[in-house]
Amino acid sequence: MRSPTSLSRRILVPPGFRFAGIAAGIKAGAGLDLGLVEAPQGATAAALFTSNRIRAAPLQVGEEHLESSGGRVRAVIVNSGNANCSTRTGRRVCQLICERLAKRLGAIPRQVFPSSTGVIGVELPAGRILQALPRLLEARGDGLASVQHFARAIMTTDTRPKLAAVRFRCGKGTATLLGVAKGAGMIHPRLRPSGYGGQATMLVYLFSDVVATPAQLQRHLHAAAARTFNCISVDGDTSTNDTVLLLASGTGGLRLGASGAEQHFAAALEAVCSSLAEQIVADGEGVRHVVRLRVEGAGSEAEAERVARAIARSPLVKTAWAGGDPNWGRILAAIGASGVPVDPERIEVFLGKQQVCRRGAACRFDEWEAHRCLRRPRFDVKVRLGQGRAVATFLTCDLTTDYVRLNTHYRS
Repeated sequence: MRSPTSLSRRILVPPGFRFAGIAAGIKAGAGLDLGLVEAPQGATAAALFTSNRIRAAPLQVGEEHLESSGGRVRAVIVNSGNANCSTRTGRRVCQLICERLAKRLGAIPRQVFPSSTGVIGVELPAGRILQALPRLLEARGDGLASVQHFARAIMTTDTRPKLAAVRFRCGKGTATLLGVAKGAGMIHPRLRPSGYGGQATMLVYLFSDVVATPAQLQRHLHAAAARTFNCISVDGDTSTNDTVLLLASGTGGLRLGASGAEQHFAAALEAVCSSLAEQIVADGEGVRHVVRLRVEGAGSEAEAERVARAIARSPLVKTAWAGGDPNWGRILAAIGASGVPVDPERIEVFLGKQQVCRRGAACRFDEWEAHRCLRRPRFDVKVRLGQGRAVATFLTCDLTTDYVRLNTHYRS
């Protein structure tokens, strides 16, 4: 999940975009809950959406808008506090919001991309959003403060905003890439491309000033997400609203078709996505330990990923990690239950640098040192299957009583 491209130490805002975040009264309390990104000159776009068969209205509308507009976006509107999923009025109110926003911007509705995150099955209070549009537009700005307001407006159970940026050179040209994300629970993304190219949710918005076609953006976004967002898990639940959107304003002048430009852009994109993915896991609901899980020696990459997902989704494994318990038998059981053909006598398990299982059975190891390793905020777990040469790296976490407490009272 790591890229050789270095992230910027400060958040850089690419030209061609304006941001806003305000309180519209969708969430309980007075927190920010309505965000806007405007591309005054328009932007080319590519998107990935959840593979969950239950999909929220804004995903359906957003995908249709990308298809009908030829991958052009003028504005993105995001609300938190309500998923606008599995409701009677979902599509109708989503389309109405896009129409009203487009009218105020002098744009066409199909160039407005909607997103929502929050509670499933509750009607979206569209009236509050429509009433807030004048204030939302008035709040637009192209500076860091405006980006931070947008980042906070899209949060649900997140404890902090998630941002990452890169500036890269190619020949005489320079380009900037900014990423903004939210996500803390219901995180086990399985993203798929849009047709064109929960309670909590993963939403990711990526902005660049490069000149690019929707097809170029789609190709690079799909590749970057496969190595980053599709390789994380907090609680094993895939959201109905997961969305990743990549926009290119074209205001920077660097064309992806130029010599070497695509290679630099791909590295920058993966670096930003990798950082955001790790920030999401680290801020997972109740998370105290981030675990970098590596599965080696699988017969194929698909099998390696399947084993990694099985381990990352196991409540028994995750609670052992929460307690710092080097109970490697739970990892072994998850491997066997993954459905991947394995030979138990070839399996090896490592906690940190210490081997705890050899040939599918116990081996001598330092219990105290293993316990100390698992008490660290971040640690590595490695599995060797002995079936082939394929590898998968997955980023996951523990499962604590804080996660249970938060999700027991999520709607109250």
